[in-house]
Amino acid sequence: MSYLEIDNASVSFGPVSNRTHVLSDINLSVKENEFIAVIGFSGAGKSTLMSLLSGLQTPTTGEVRMDGKVIKEPGPDLGMMFQNYSLLPWLTVNDNIRLAVKTVFPKLSKKEVTEKIGHYVDMVKLSHAGNKLPHELSGGMRQRASLARTLSLDPKVLLLDEPLSALDALTRSELQDQILNIWESDKRTVVMITNDVDEAVLMADRIVPLTMGPKATLAEPYLVGMDRPRERQTLNDHPEFKRLKSEITNYMMGISQDSRETRDDITPMPDVRPKDFSLPTAGIRLKNKVSQPTSAA
Repeated sequence: MSYLEIDNASVSFGPVSNRTHVLSDINLSVKENEFIAVIGFSGAGKSTLMSLLSGLQTPTTGEVRMDGKVIKEPGPDLGMMFQNYSLLPWLTVNDNIRLAVKTVFPKLSKKEVTEKIGHYVDMVKLSHAGNKLPHELSGGMRQRASLARTLSLDPKVLLLDEPLSALDALTRSELQDQILNIWESDKRTVVMITNDVDEAVLMADRIVPLTMGPKATLAEPYLVGMDRPRERQTLNDHPEFKRLKSEITNYMMGISQDSRETRDDITPMPDVRPKDFSLPTAGIRLKNKVSQPTSAA
């Protein structure tokens, strides 16, 4: 049974006479505690899709539902982790989390708030940096703080909008493992946006390609039939990993090629030349200076 569902949704912007169609006929069904990865190219509409799921974007047509109820606005049940860190720069790690917790759980006592902060800061291995400001942290530590803040809201659905894309390879691998450990120990429904096929196969139960825009839509999903936990060290030698990586990569490259060949919305560049900003009298003064006879010594 579907827990999180997009039902024939589309997203368009602009006036009716000249609309920009970003997403079209989107259908997605996610089971409770399932880990879904949506993979697509930059500019295809991945963040718009995530905004739909989080309630930040209302569909032009169709519906988005969680546990049978239409999602009309953002809420703490939908925990969103963005590409950037979205931390308030004047607050420490603990205080960033404290602000979120007190907003969502105003009836908690001071002790309960402190315990909740400590639990999630420890979960992402940031106990040593709880009193540091964001500018004192590395990129990976900031993203851990962002993850701790999102988890502290006890969301039923965790939405990850390419949260690891700006990190170096080693930090990215470490955070992938942390997210998986958290998901496996404290099951939540997860939808992750990524453009990394290896990351999708490592982490997800199903991988859903997003086609190229405009009017991007979701293609048929790929089921990841590999047992968990998945060993990163031996993943590249796993036959199922090789098959999925090859099939998904070939499919994505194919839709990219098809998109380039069928695009008819390329606007030709106008024939524009740089404007001459020189003073109108500059040339005259130079000409007069050259033409004046030199005086005899």
